[in-house]
Amino acid sequence: MANPNSSKSALYGGLVANIGIALSKFVAAYFTRSSAMLSEGIHSLVDSGNAILLLYGVSQSQKPADARHPFGRSKELYFWGLIVAVLIFAIGGGMSFYEGIKHIEHPEPLTDPLWNYLVLGIAIGFEGWAFWLAAKALRQQNTDANAGFWSILRRSKDPAVFASVLENLAALLGLVIALLGVYFGHALNNPFLDGAASIAIGVLLMLVAVFLVSRTKGLLVGEGVDEETLLGLQEIARSQPAVEHIRPPLTMYLGPQDVMMALDVEFRDNLTAVEVEQAIDQLQDAIRAKYPYVQRIFVEAKAVSARQRQG
Repeated sequence: MANPNSSKSALYGGLVANIGIALSKFVAAYFTRSSAMLSEGIHSLVDSGNAILLLYGVSQSQKPADARHPFGRSKELYFWGLIVAVLIFAIGGGMSFYEGIKHIEHPEPLTDPLWNYLVLGIAIGFEGWAFWLAAKALRQQNTDANAGFWSILRRSKDPAVFASVLENLAALLGLVIALLGVYFGHALNNPFLDGAASIAIGVLLMLVAVFLVSRTKGLLVGEGVDEETLLGLQEIARSQPAVEHIRPPLTMYLGPQDVMMALDVEFRDNLTAVEVEQAIDQLQDAIRAKYPYVQRIFVEAKAVSARQRQG
């Protein structure tokens, strides 16, 4: 599962990179009047704010349980992940799209593109470093050595990681689009291409935002473990000597490393109440040994005395 330290490292790395890059992009956009560069500056600024919101969400989600939050506040991270997705769509994607349209309707003469090339080159280096940190954190979540990058990304339950990966990946692709827009705009002496690049960046950010909304919505509503893990949990329960029968467990992610499970178990008739209690402890220990992130296990056992009377 996710390592909180690696998640924070990815977010801090992205925050530092994006603040510096955003400032340099705005300076370049001011001198060159490039719409694509302005869109990229907005993109980096939004990414900086998103990293701060996700770091806040990580901090809030780690607060201990209290009377008003008996299961803790792990889901807080999912809430802020959803807010980040909305901001990417509305501010990052929307403003980039708007700037592109405005630049196409009222094109401005392009000036010396040297500033753009310098800033874009530096930005690609910083964004590559930030993406490497995020991808490294994502890899650390993986328990399947044969799983591919996209498979791990789809299965990730940590918005601090998968949002960071997608943001930095979108930033790299956006930089490439901006670079192409600036280059071909000057090469063909066509300022409309710069505006088109800005629109393409906006569409890219909107697509990323839609994916993030879909992932965080499912987790916020109450997503359970995957089918493979569910089968593994049932196998552990059925392998216990004291267990007669179980119903499929009910699971829900409260946070990236916090799964709640409810399990309806029928124990063997000849067990005493003390033995049933010991069997429940053994079952919980066996589950946590293989799945340590299943932190809250609620076992509903059929009353032994009632079953003996029925027999």
